[in-house]
Amino acid sequence: MLATWRDFKRLLVGRPLSTAVAHTERIGRLPGLAVFSSDALSSVAYASEEILLVLAPAGAVAIAYAAPVAVAIVALLFLVVASYRQVIPAYPHGGGSYSVARESAAALSVRTYSFILSLGALLAVGAYRWVAGTLPAAAPAASVAAAATVPALSAFLVLRAFSSGCTAMTGVEAIANGVTSFKEPRAQRAVDTLTILAGILAVLFLGTTLLAHRLGIVPVVGQTVISQIGRGVVGRGVSYFAVQAFTATVLLLAANTSFAAFPSLSSVLAVDRFMPRQLAHRGDRLVFSNGILILAFLASVLIVLFRGDTHALIPLYAIGVFLSFTLSQLGMVRRSLRMRERGWRRVLLISGVGTVVTALVVAIFAVTKFAQGAWIVVLVVPLLILFFLLLKDHYDAFGRALAMEEWSAVAPRRHVAIVPVSGIHRGVANALTYALSVSHDVRAVYIAERPEDAERMEEQWTLWDNGVPLVVLESPYRSVIGPLLQYIDQVDEEFEPEGGALVTVVLPEIVPSKWWHHLLHNNTALLVKGALLFRKGKICVSVPYHLD
Repeated sequence: MLATWRDFKRLLVGRPLSTAVAHTERIGRLPGLAVFSSDALSSVAYASEEILLVLAPAGAVAIAYAAPVAVAIVALLFLVVASYRQVIPAYPHGGGSYSVARESAAALSVRTYSFILSLGALLAVGAYRWVAGTLPAAAPAASVAAAATVPALSAFLVLRAFSSGCTAMTGVEAIANGVTSFKEPRAQRAVDTLTILAGILAVLFLGTTLLAHRLGIVPVVGQTVISQIGRGVVGRGVSYFAVQAFTATVLLLAANTSFAAFPSLSSVLAVDRFMPRQLAHRGDRLVFSNGILILAFLASVLIVLFRGDTHALIPLYAIGVFLSFTLSQLGMVRRSLRMRERGWRRVLLISGVGTVVTALVVAIFAVTKFAQGAWIVVLVVPLLILFFLLLKDHYDAFGRALAMEEWSAVAPRRHVAIVPVSGIHRGVANALTYALSVSHDVRAVYIAERPEDAERMEEQWTLWDNGVPLVVLESPYRSVIGPLLQYIDQVDEEFEPEGGALVTVVLPEIVPSKWWHHLLHNNTALLVKGALLFRKGKICVSVPYHLD
């Protein structure tokens, strides 16, 4: 069974990588942009649409605010990037030491840069036709014509549009979380990559929003804003379908950013005892496999709960992202005030302004998107913090309980070995041999469901004459675990006047030659192990007998 699973795993995830080659599994600026920015770049495909979804029902006057809202978001983007340019050198270990195979970065680079070039070319053609005056005239959309039935334009509406468009910034922090994936000097390479990302993202997002406004595009059912821009600029030819294909590809790859950043970040939290320790360990491919599996499970749950509706999922994601922006910059403010290193006033100014602005964005999100799903994040984040603190308390208490400072060895006066037997066979013989090697007080225990079973077993045991006494326990209710635990308690009481006894339960286990043979036999040993696991002072030992 294990061999079959290993073969399947090798086919699925590839050959294991040695820890010794971890330093060679590093990437440069351009591959790093592909690996860590696909999430941020993919937001161009829907950020402008999210703005228009809010503004379009309020009419043409409201749609005119799309461009100023986009400009404000880009300004916020550069402010956050300026802050993260300071975070990366201050914390060069990032969110962990996530390593990306060289081959993985190459595969992502082709798709990411194809999207950048195709959409950039589309916007360039659109800008040229705009200047030349050959773009089609903007046609009034049905949703705009029906604007008389919706409330008038208000500051709240503009703020809703702003918060929706801020989804263009999701994923910007991923580069800071994966600094150690870059080649040396890794901090500088990460800073350069983040700066390149900001420039590309600003151009694509602003260009998409402005072209959509020029063409009079509003969201319609069954067609994205990017698709409408493509039709208006290049028609329905090969170029149009190429842009759509590369956009779909980068949206699929956007999940890679989360799978690159979350496991590494969770590993840092696990090392600091704020998350389960299993998340701190690497898998065969030098990645944090447990974090990847948990993220995949949680993402699947969200997709099912929200029925794959991205418009409902985006507020959940965006408010969490901006909360991380705020906390990160607040941390830099505290660090600057505490350490006062060279240039600390500049860091304090940028991070301070960034903290205030992103905190306002979080507040705007919480208010404008509360009924659309933001309430989940508002509720879940405090619960997660409480969970992290409780987990930290557990690990601290666990460590204190295992500390050696006040420990002293106390040897028990007696050691009793109990061997549960189901009959007389080679497995039992092996278990008794082991028990006799570790204790002078060995007792075989047989659980009898019927009186005739007890009589037959006693006769056979007497004929065997192995020198080990047999204790027969009756079980009229056909339970094995209950009578065995009661007998162990009796042994404890038997030696209590002498200071107690150390009890070792030696389990004969038959190991079939085929893995599926386990399904044809009782696995009583597993039940016994589970029952004894939480009993203080009890040792459980398995003695396997392999059937060829």
